[in-house]
Amino acid sequence: MTPRESEIIGLIRKEVKPALGCTEPIAVALAVAKAMEILEDKCPSCNDGWRYSESYAIRVEVSGNILKNGMGVGIPGTGMVGLHIASALGAVCGKSSYGLEVLNDLDDAAIAKAKKMTEDSVVTVALAETSRKLYVKAKITDSCGHTSSALIVDDHDNIAETCFGEDVLTSLQKEEAAVEQKTTLDYHLTVKEIFEFASTVAYEVIEFILESRTLNMALAQEGLRGNYGLRVGQAICASANKEVFGEDFLSYAMALTAAASDARMAGCTLAAMSNSGSGNQGITVTMPVIAYSMKYGTTDEQLARALVLSHLVAIHIKGYLGKLSALCGCVIASTGSACGLVYLRGGDYDQVCSAIKNMIGNITGMVCDGAKVGCAMKVASGVSSALQSAVLAREGMCISEHDGIIEKDIEKTIQNLGKIGSVGMQHTDDMILNIMVCK
Repeated sequence: MTPRESEIIGLIRKEVKPALGCTEPIAVALAVAKAMEILEDKCPSCNDGWRYSESYAIRVEVSGNILKNGMGVGIPGTGMVGLHIASALGAVCGKSSYGLEVLNDLDDAAIAKAKKMTEDSVVTVALAETSRKLYVKAKITDSCGHTSSALIVDDHDNIAETCFGEDVLTSLQKEEAAVEQKTTLDYHLTVKEIFEFASTVAYEVIEFILESRTLNMALAQEGLRGNYGLRVGQAICASANKEVFGEDFLSYAMALTAAASDARMAGCTLAAMSNSGSGNQGITVTMPVIAYSMKYGTTDEQLARALVLSHLVAIHIKGYLGKLSALCGCVIASTGSACGLVYLRGGDYDQVCSAIKNMIGNITGMVCDGAKVGCAMKVASGVSSALQSAVLAREGMCISEHDGIIEKDIEKTIQNLGKIGSVGMQHTDDMILNIMVCK
């Protein structure tokens, strides 16, 4: 493996990882869990076994985007939504060493205790004064007056700072401050390099990406079986609706992808393979590609290469937007899956570029109004657009550079999307948050 291939594999492993629950409340749970561990370590005599006591207070300060995405989403296993219960669970059973699977040790006793904590107002959640899109600071005070805190910024699992009292401690997960870390844009990826990498890198190097199929397919199957959210996936494949949706590949891909989102957004206790810090984005990046592989038959190697292409395109585009924005992550994720579909259908680099342009020219305006069960409908819309864009691209049809924000150069087109999502829609983001908190 060349140094550049190794670098790209490192990026994939950094941005594609299992996540249990919506990553915004999970980031909150992770920060609280870390702060709790600090107190347990620094004050073992007065805090022995205190996770199940009520002798502490938790204060969590979050950025507007974290608040927006944490207000209406289901928290795994609880039947509840919001950041208060996520914080309480992080305190009761969270382990920071699990990263985005911080709540892996969730059980009935922990859920019952966490619910009581929320009823007793042990947890306070406030809007932080910060310009960062992704910001979580958890502070815990015990009955002896000791305090600990953990700060997460920029990445959902990036614990950038920990403190005990006034003393700043070295993070156990990241030694460098977030502002010094290498960002996605620092990798200087291009769609051309991504396509060549996915097409030519040794299969054994990327075989690990097939875990995306294992995790996200399990979520989809659970969503089709269970009574989750709006049951969008179930409705699409229901016998009574065959006259509307039929039994073609589009309906199959929409149903599987939406069902996985149904389950995840409603608090299913199965992990998703996330992309760029988002489980829903990871689902949308992968499930249409996995659905094609299952319906029409591909080798594991072909699927792995298509998934790498899909994941990396989404990561590349997301680099221009930031982890959280007013632009729905479904737009980016379904653009990635459109590329994966083009690849599995025998498409070349130019057709992959056409698929990206078709997607950007189609659903760029989809806004993010927080994580919630309704996201499954947006996911289904994204899948439909992805397949449409991929088919048109394979037919040699591409939105012209004379249309809207599309340019002849694919990288400039992606940058235009990034500007709209990160800068142009900032006022929209603020307005959405104001509407949500004032309801």
